[in-house]
Amino acid sequence: MPPPKDVVKIAIQMVGAIPQLIELQQVPLGTPTPPPWTPHPTSWPPSRLQTKPLASVLKDVCDAWSLPNAECYALQYADGRQTYITELNRGEIKNGSILRLTTSPDQEAERLYSGIQSNNSDVKTDSLKKLASLSQDVTFAQEFINRNGLKQIFRIVEEGNDTGEMLAHTLKAFMELMEHDFVSWETLSAAFIKKIVSYVNMNAVDASVQQLSLSILENMVPTSRLFFELVKKEVTLDRLLTHLQVMNAQLQLKAMALLIALLLAATDAERRDMMDYLWEKNIRQFIHKNIIHSSEPLGDEMAHYLYVLQSVSLNLCERRMRTSMDPYSQEQRELLQSLRQTAFESESDASANNFSTERRRSLCAKEFRKLGFTNNSNPAEDLRRAPPGLLALDNMVYFSRHTPNAYSRFILENSSREDKHECPFARSSIQLTLILCEILHVGEPCSETAQAFYPMFFGQDHFFEELFCICIQLVNKTWKEMRATQEDFDKVLQVVREQITRTLSLKPTSLELFKTRVNALNYSEILKLRQTERLHQEETLAVPVLELRERLKPELLELIRQQRLLHLCEGTLFRKISSRRRQDKLWYCRLSPNHKVLHYGDVEEGVRSPPIETLPEKIPVADMKMLLVGKECPHTKEKSSGKQNKDVLELAFSVVYDVEEYCLNFVAPTRYEFCLWMDGLNVLLGKEMTSERTQTDLDVLLSMELKLRLLDLENINIPDTPPPVPKPPSNLNFCYDFSQAEQ
Repeated sequence: MPPPKDVVKIAIQMVGAIPQLIELQQVPLGTPTPPPWTPHPTSWPPSRLQTKPLASVLKDVCDAWSLPNAECYALQYADGRQTYITELNRGEIKNGSILRLTTSPDQEAERLYSGIQSNNSDVKTDSLKKLASLSQDVTFAQEFINRNGLKQIFRIVEEGNDTGEMLAHTLKAFMELMEHDFVSWETLSAAFIKKIVSYVNMNAVDASVQQLSLSILENMVPTSRLFFELVKKEVTLDRLLTHLQVMNAQLQLKAMALLIALLLAATDAERRDMMDYLWEKNIRQFIHKNIIHSSEPLGDEMAHYLYVLQSVSLNLCERRMRTSMDPYSQEQRELLQSLRQTAFESESDASANNFSTERRRSLCAKEFRKLGFTNNSNPAEDLRRAPPGLLALDNMVYFSRHTPNAYSRFILENSSREDKHECPFARSSIQLTLILCEILHVGEPCSETAQAFYPMFFGQDHFFEELFCICIQLVNKTWKEMRATQEDFDKVLQVVREQITRTLSLKPTSLELFKTRVNALNYSEILKLRQTERLHQEETLAVPVLELRERLKPELLELIRQQRLLHLCEGTLFRKISSRRRQDKLWYCRLSPNHKVLHYGDVEEGVRSPPIETLPEKIPVADMKMLLVGKECPHTKEKSSGKQNKDVLELAFSVVYDVEEYCLNFVAPTRYEFCLWMDGLNVLLGKEMTSERTQTDLDVLLSMELKLRLLDLENINIPDTPPPVPKPPSNLNFCYDFSQAEQ
């Protein structure tokens, strides 16, 4: 007879003893405690019930092995993170779990507290190493901190001269203890911080020590303005740039993390100064050459930091974007006049002395009209709208000064056209600037998880302005291709937006490549793409076709279900999100091949697809109750006191399982992964797949199947066997290497 659902069978190990096999009854705490001895299969010894206090369970286990002083022992998971079992987490024990009897957290904390004060360097090093490992457990960490253990760690760092293994274990233990948020980062002493800073600034120091020191400073910076100023002063940008240029990828990553933390904590003025200095030191070119195009693949965390660096840089344009033009500002009026003088320099000089003031004013108004300003007599009015504000004026001035030939050609070419067919430069520039700000998300806060950056951003100084110079010429080109009039202005800019977004989606590696591709995507190509999409839509709307679609749907939905379950079996790497740090440790989750158990567990950086046997935690699919999404998830509610990031909410989901309704919390790395996991988990729960990806995949499969079913095969002989594969050509000289063109 199978055991009751509320009973789990576990094993308890101890070195040098025969393991004990016991049963724990999964009954909520607070219910009446049944008798301690219950019926059990003959192969199992008498059970200890979950409703018994943990101290009583430990005493029974110790008595079975004839061990005195049961209060000096504790139970701990034998695999995985080896978490201590407490009254708070005992309900999470799963059927088949293997525990081991070990020293209690308070005894272990006391032993290690004494060990790290030993005069014997070997004992001290071993104690610090064990401390770094055990500090991941919240129960042990609490016991160690309660003994004022952090003060002892501070003393080791502040008074010690070691820069090798012992120091690395000390800093690792400190980081793990601070992860639990029992102690505020603001309690750190100035002496401790200066010592950490010194390790970052040293040359002859172990790389692991520098990595940990950089991580500590990264965590300190966002917590206090005082810490930000101290770190910014003591760890110079030059020093961080030195760390960025090393061959050690982890050290490079930690240096980038601290740099990003400093940029995000800085004021707007400080951020601008820091970015200007970094660009002067050619960090952009270094990143483009040695990080983006390095031989090693770009990790997710580095990709996020590059996205943030790009976002911070582009957001420096926000102030000008949100500032309207002041008609009384002499500087701004001079910039506006420079546009007219550059375009009509010879005419203005020749007529300046021959006309009266009124005539000169009339001439200026005529020239501003030729420049494409709507308000000829007072062109500053065109720039009162914010956004794009003064950023549009900056772009126009940059275009006129850095590409004067293209600027003059644009203006003079349109001046010679009929009034209704001329492309208004100023009006187009203002609208194009707004479009670029929207596409590049200028002025929007950085996402906590996004990794989408444009490689070409790091390959070009003055990226935004140079991109504008390419795109404003694209506007003129598209205007001519469309043979547009003033009434077609919005239509032309809509096409230009489509040209830009389609080209950016290809992730060109340089602005030159972007220019080549966006110009190749001319108006006729856009029309072809639109026509193809329209025909595709129209051919699927006929009544017989719709009926056929409905007949095909069940079969294709089943195919999608199988694909989702297969994806869950392959598994996904997730990151834990905390309130203090953007991303903490990695963990992996995958479905068993028989679709009956979810396996998960922590993994190290760089592990992509761990074997299912290495994932110690399990959730039977039969125990899964429901799926929570977004704000309903407990891990998003826990952080609701702070500023909640929209991206995290959109990617968060939780699996509620077991009679106690525990939750396994996820934050998907991408929207694609979120959709696949939501669908797969819904399939396991016997519910419909509801993600937008399901509809997209279904549409693609239906389109392919419909085209095959509706294919005209009359008078076409379909062979029973596939045709033979032709022999390869004698040479491949006709092949063009696109990678060379992108460099």
